[in-house]
Amino acid sequence: MSLFLAFLGVSFVVLATPGPDTAITIRNALLGGRAGGVFTALGIASGQTIWALATSAGIVALLLASEPLFLAVKYAGAAYLVYLGVKALQEALRPSHQAEALAVAKPSRRLTAVSAFRQGLISDLGNPKMAVFFASLLPQFVPPGQESFAALLGLGAVFAVMIFTWLALYATVVAKAGNFLRRPSIRRIIEGVTGMVLIGIGIRIATEHR
Repeated sequence: MSLFLAFLGVSFVVLATPGPDTAITIRNALLGGRAGGVFTALGIASGQTIWALATSAGIVALLLASEPLFLAVKYAGAAYLVYLGVKALQEALRPSHQAEALAVAKPSRRLTAVSAFRQGLISDLGNPKMAVFFASLLPQFVPPGQESFAALLGLGAVFAVMIFTWLALYATVVAKAGNFLRRPSIRRIIEGVTGMVLIGIGIRIATEHR
């Protein structure tokens, strides 16, 4: 129980630290309302679950042992974050009349649930740091001699539920303030900041060592 409580504490610190998952969730909640943000969070949590499953099955160990495969995942994920960042900057730089039209458009028409889920899933699976994170974190909180597929997967599933709940809360807060945040001037600022953050994180992932 003490190990599990320690795992919950460490997990909360990790998920409460803003990163690409938070940025994408906030942006998609702005574009697609609460549903857009929640489906993005669901995609991210699904990605986390897949990483947990891969860690439990030993697949992540193979990924970390293969430099070419690790680099392929790293560069693909970094490129996708940069792509999303560029799209956000394009939204920020739209002509005024187009920005006003988007501001009054229904959120559901600007971002579908499928697109939101896909963005969350791909951005999470494309971040190889999650492989390192799960491979190094989960085994530390399993009692010595009791490491098993079920134990590791269980901890990973708990983390996925925690991150979904946390990001869904972000989505709800953004949706509540939707009318204010969708004002053209405010939206431009949010899109611009989000775009630069995503591009910056993508470049950092591509250039940093393991």
